This record gives sequence, structure tokens and C-alpha cells, in this order.
Amino acid sequence: MSEEMNEMNQQEIDNEGRSILQQLNENAEADELSKVEAEYGADQIQILEGLEAVRKRPGMYIGTTSLRGLHHLVYEIVDNSVDEALAGYCDKIEVHINPGNSITVIDNGRGIPVGINHKAGKPAVEVVFTVLHAGGKFGGGGYKVSGGLHGVGASVVNALSTWLEVDICHEGQIYNQRYERGNICYPLKVIGSCPADKTGTKVTFQPDPQIFDDVVYDFDTLKNRLREMAFLTKGLRIELYDDREDVPEGKKSQVFHYEGGIKEFVTYLNDNKTPLYEKVMYFEGKKDNVYVEVAMQHNDGFNEMMYGFVNNINTPEGGTHVEGFKYAITKTFNDYGRSNKIMKDSEPNLSGDDVRECLTAIISVKIEDPQFEGQTKQKLGNTVAKGAVSSVVSEQLTYFLEQNPAIAKQIVEKSVLAQRARDAARKARDMARRKTPLEGSSLPGKLADCSDKDPRNCEIYIVEGDSAGGSAKSARSRATQAILPLRGKILNVEKARLDKIYANAEIKAMITAFGTGIHDDFDISKLRYHKIIIMTDADVDGAHIATLMLTFLYRFMPELIKQGYVYLAQPPLYKLEKNKKIWYAYSDDELNKILNEVGRDQNNKIQRYKGLGEMDAEQLWETTMDPERRILLRVNMNEDAESELDMTFTTLMGDKVEPRREFIETNAKYVQNLDI
Repeated sequence: MSEEMNEMNQQEIDNEGRSILQQLNENAEADELSKVEAEYGADQIQILEGLEAVRKRPGMYIGTTSLRGLHHLVYEIVDNSVDEALAGYCDKIEVHINPGNSITVIDNGRGIPVGINHKAGKPAVEVVFTVLHAGGKFGGGGYKVSGGLHGVGASVVNALSTWLEVDICHEGQIYNQRYERGNICYPLKVIGSCPADKTGTKVTFQPDPQIFDDVVYDFDTLKNRLREMAFLTKGLRIELYDDREDVPEGKKSQVFHYEGGIKEFVTYLNDNKTPLYEKVMYFEGKKDNVYVEVAMQHNDGFNEMMYGFVNNINTPEGGTHVEGFKYAITKTFNDYGRSNKIMKDSEPNLSGDDVRECLTAIISVKIEDPQFEGQTKQKLGNTVAKGAVSSVVSEQLTYFLEQNPAIAKQIVEKSVLAQRARDAARKARDMARRKTPLEGSSLPGKLADCSDKDPRNCEIYIVEGDSAGGSAKSARSRATQAILPLRGKILNVEKARLDKIYANAEIKAMITAFGTGIHDDFDISKLRYHKIIIMTDADVDGAHIATLMLTFLYRFMPELIKQGYVYLAQPPLYKLEKNKKIWYAYSDDELNKILNEVGRDQNNKIQRYKGLGEMDAEQLWETTMDPERRILLRVNMNEDAESELDMTFTTLMGDKVEPRREFIETNAKYVQNLDI
């Protein structure tokens, strides 16, 4: 019965839209087919396959149905608008978070074609939103370069939304179509008029709670990604509005517009650092049909920040474009240092790591047919990109250094210092690796290791202080839980070179215990514990120690965080005793709930824990270490906002005081349970 009704409904839709389809067919047939190849018209929308498995396997198309996947829907629609900007037809994009957490994206591009796609026999816009692998990104006629999910973006967003509506301004008319969970509600229709010269597309969609774990959008997450898009598309204006109720004043709207493009991106990333020189180097050129843009500037820190983009898509694993950049700057600085006698003849060549120490760089290429390694576009594979980037950067960097000898000398001299520090670090590392027959493969003396040798079963607690470490050693399950106490605060690696890091006793103990090595020597297959648990006091000093440890892990063992091996223990804040019964509360709210349940009598005994050392072994086990009852927070890394994460660590742990004060003042209102 339901199938018959569906057939009848579909017939009504077909009949209802017959007149507009006939009109569109007549208009399409009037066009000369010879022009189709070169213009963005209905037949540039090429169909590769149908839209079947998206709702069944959303992870295959957007990676995850977590918050990251939810926000990815927005990026896919915005990517389509950015493609119009890259093609030179769009200079403004609006993104609205609507009440109820639907999203609206509006651009002033050419508008998705409304004419008939001859292969499908239906309006091109309908093909775009209902057929997987259909879009102007195939065939080379619609766009020279494009981002997005290989052209599946619009249809995937449609499939994963409760409903989606598209409005298109074209030749004085506004066209509209609505879909529900990917199905057409009615045929494309005209719903109004607009100025004849106005063009553009408006897409509104409601993410489907049947698909996503959470459907509440985060303003800051969108803000960070949209800012990045604006930096990468010189001159494009992107406006973000949060139209939901009760939005804080500072999160109602944000406008991004950068005429300087990636030059301004580098300035922004170096905002919390002290640049080594005032100018941001900028190189631009085209070779072998690859358009290359590079901006770079060294600072007085020790950490490299380098981001590669292909058609505005971030490539966190790099690829041929990044390889070409690394090769070019290493060779060019070595050639300049030798020819200008800044480097001694007896000194070895600078390595890439030496030259890139404290470098902030953006490498952005536009390429017609990008070939990515893996479905998630993490790494560019086009060989031609390496040669193009290397050629453009080598030629223009050589010219820049010749024109700016003072800057060139600063960079080479700093690179030589980095080389010496790296050599000292290598010697320290080699000394640590030498073992006498008696030493064997000794682990840190303070480490109380576990007896199980399968990393999947093992966890290590990094504990603040010897007192808490002693309690933890007594409390632990010896089979699977290892304890490593740290004495005081570890070195702030944000302000130290590699040789100082290897010389720090507490950091050396962690490196040895984990077994993976760090930096270039890192090998995750040698990890000895699949849970690394940071356990510190619930006060300001404890938070600072945890932040120091996270900074070290992020800078030198980021894969541990990316793969979900790092956790924060959550010791209780309160112990409540009444009538020989005990309750533990992990927040003020939880304490109030317990008091509401048991009563707020005078004989309540409430203890506020200020340190792990206040708990005996039994209390520490049952509150913080027992896998059946403890609370652990897994540390996650948002790779979509990696540049923002870099800046946050620099702000919190770097040399500049003012940015840190501003960060604290802005975020202090979100902090709970802080003891000073």
C-alpha cells in the first residue's frame, strides 16, 4: 500500500513540475552544445553514481558523526561558495546559525545552474543535491580548481539532513526546491523575482538527529574554520552570525576579510610571538599549471608552525607541495650561507629542521586535478606540485635574501645555533641509549611498573609529587597500572630547545617510560601503555603542571593525543560524611545534588580536597584509580583547528604576557572549581 502511495505522490510531483521542466528544456535546447564544455551550465553537472549508502554509512563520507562531522556539513556547503570565489564570481559569503541549530549559507556567486541536465533529464540543481558524485567539479568545464569532498558535498549534506532547502537567483527569478532526508518534496519551482543582475545561492539545512550524536553547533568551531577560509581566499568576505537566543555579545557575529590573504594569515599566527624580522616573505607564481602561494616569517621561539593547503583544503599530513617547500628553503639557505661566508667551511650543511626552527609558514597551491592519498584528503600526491613549489620558492627566496642581507644573516645565524643545539641533543640522546651489560634496558628509577606487558592492558599514571606518588603506588592494581611520580613542575618546552629538553630529568623519565622516543625518533608501535593518565591536584598549580605536560606531549608526541592515548584523571573535590556513610563529589553542582538528597544537616562533615596527598591509598583507589568507578577525561585534538591550537599553546606557555592576560580575562568566566 505504501509503495502505491509513493508512486502516486511521485506522479503528482512529476505532473506538477511538467510545465517548468518543459520550459527549462526549451531554454536548454536553445543553447549551442559547443559552448557547454567551456561554460558553467547545466551540462557541466556530470553524474558519476547514485546517492545510496550515505545515510547507512555516513562515516565513509564525512569521517565521523560526532561534533566534528556535524560541523563538516557546514564546511561542505561553504566550500561550494568558496569555489565560486576561486573562480572569480563570488566575493561575499554569509553563514547563519539559526534558532533550532539549522544552518543557512548565502553567496553572491553565479548560482547553481537551474537548467536541464541532459543526461539526467532533470534540473541541474536537483542533480547536485540528490546524486552522489555530481557537480561542476568534474570534467574541468565548471571550475578550474575546487575543494570539498570530491564533489559529493551538497548531496551528502542533503542526505544527512532532516530537511534542506535551496534558493537560487537566476535571470530575475528565484528558484526553490526542498528535500527531506535526501528525498525531493516538490519539483524545482519559481517562488519570486529578484533584480535581473542578481545571482547567488542560498542553502538552509537542518542536521538529522538520527545521524549525529549532537546537533548543537559551536560558534567558535565555525569561526576558526571560516577565518582560515577567508585567509586562504584573498579578498573574500565571510560573515558569521549566531541568531540563536541567549547568545553572548561577543559571539553574535564575526566578519573575516583579508586583502593580504596568507600574508595576513602568517601575521595572525605570529601575533603572540616576537617576529625575528618585520617583513613577511611572500612568494607567488605559476608553473606547470600549478598556482603557488607561500608566506613565511621566522620568530624568536623554537617551534615550527607550517600548514599546507590544496585548493583551500588543509593537508595535515603534508604531501608533495610541502616537500617541495622544504627542499627549496633548505637548499636556498645553505647556498646563501656558504656563498656569503656566514657558515664556516668546517660546519656541515644545515638540515631542514635547523632552517625551519621557529618558522611560521603557509604553503597554498591551486591545482586542477588534485590527487590525495586516502579518502580523508590528508596528503597531496601530485608529483608536479613538488617541482612547482620548489621552483617558485627557490627563485623568489634567493632574490629576497639578496635584497635583504640583514634578514638573511639573522635567519642563517639562528639556524646555525639550532644546528648546534640539535647536535648537542643528539649526543645526549646517544649517551642515554648506551647501555652497559649491567644496565640492560633500565627504566626510570622512580617508575613503579606494572607486571602485564601487553600495552593494550596497561596504563601509566603521571602523578604530581612524591607524596601522591606514594599513595598511588600503594593503591594501584600492580598488574596493569604503572606509577611515575614527578618532582615539581617539568620544563616548559615552549621556551626551550631540544638539547635542554633532553637534559631535563622529569622529561627524560617520561620519554623512557613511554618507550616511543620523541620528535623525529617517535615510533608509536613502541608505546608501552595505551592509557597515559595525567593526575594532578585540583588547584592552580596542578592545572599548570597538567598544562606543562600537555604542552610537551603536543609539541613532541602529538600522535599520542591524536590516537586517544592521553587522559586527565578527575580526583574528587569534596568528601561528605553523614551517619557513617561517605559520598564523593567531583564538582560544586554534584555536591549540591548530594546535599539535596541527604539533607543539609549540621552534622554533615564536608572535606574540600586541595591535593592528592590528602587522600590515603584506599580513598585514592576508590575515587580516582578504580576503573569501575573513576572518571577520566580523554584529551582530543581538533585537527580542523590545528592553527588555533598552536596559537593557544603559544599564548598560554610563550613569553608574551599581554596575550596571556587577555586570554585569561576572556575565558575566566568559564572556569569552575578554581582554588587560588
